[in-house]
Amino acid sequence: MEKSAKIYIAGHRGMVGSAIHRKLVKEGYSNIVTKTSAELDLRDQQAVTDFFESEKPDYVFLAAAKVGGIVANNTYRADFLYENLAIQNNVIHQAYKNEVKKLMFLGSSCIYPKLAPQPLKEDYLLTGLLEETNEPYAIAKIAGIKMCDAYRAQYGANYISVMPTNLYGYNDNYHPQNSHVLPALIRKFHEAKVNGSAEVIVWGSGSPMREFLFADDLADACYFLMESYNEPNLINIGTGVDLTIKDLALLIKKVVGYEGELNFDSTKPDGTPRKLMDVSKLHSLGWKHQIELEEGIKLAYHDFLAKYV
Repeated sequence: MEKSAKIYIAGHRGMVGSAIHRKLVKEGYSNIVTKTSAELDLRDQQAVTDFFESEKPDYVFLAAAKVGGIVANNTYRADFLYENLAIQNNVIHQAYKNEVKKLMFLGSSCIYPKLAPQPLKEDYLLTGLLEETNEPYAIAKIAGIKMCDAYRAQYGANYISVMPTNLYGYNDNYHPQNSHVLPALIRKFHEAKVNGSAEVIVWGSGSPMREFLFADDLADACYFLMESYNEPNLINIGTGVDLTIKDLALLIKKVVGYEGELNFDSTKPDGTPRKLMDVSKLHSLGWKHQIELEEGIKLAYHDFLAKYV
């Protein structure tokens, strides 16, 4: 990407989009276009059409999405399907209509079948049933991957799809019901510490295994791939390392400094048993994560304290 290129980051205020914005600024890009959801509703076809026709960006990072944890995904099933399809349909199609040089579509590891072999290779897509609780979101993201590939096949559009593992970091969502497991646990342990609670109860058995990538590492990988990767199909972005939810909870407990008991409510859903990304494709291209989990949790907790406490 030329340093003078006009780059549009869709979803620049979210955790992923803001990390990409920081990375681009650090690399010397200054012609970056951003719009808040109040300024530009990406679900609105006419609004997106008008935006692309007036701005004519050279490159697009499509990081805007309706996202949430198990509860949010399972509760707002229609919203997650409709809104994500609308956002990506509008942005991808207008990128084509307005001759964007390259677009990156960001998906999620939940696109893979619930019981796919581990670690998750890119070619496991559509080989089995999805996890029921977040199926609408996954269906939307799979449609986005296929849309990018279809525009590449039919029109020669250079659209690439990247599938990040579970993310955390600066500007994360710490909502008590609608957040993902890592930020939810940071908030839960912090509040228990402040309130002097004797115990913290964590949803599920604690046995599912998850992989976590710091959002600034993801942004670094996205920049690397925008510069060097031009292939159809998707590419995984992760660390290639996972741990149990129990071990994650113990690590967050340590970082936060909570000294009470930790108990698990096995009547609550666990979600997918394991979600580890096979990142051999990405590693073979020469990229590897830099921020290890404990360091990243410390950075995220400091951000939480600065913004939410």
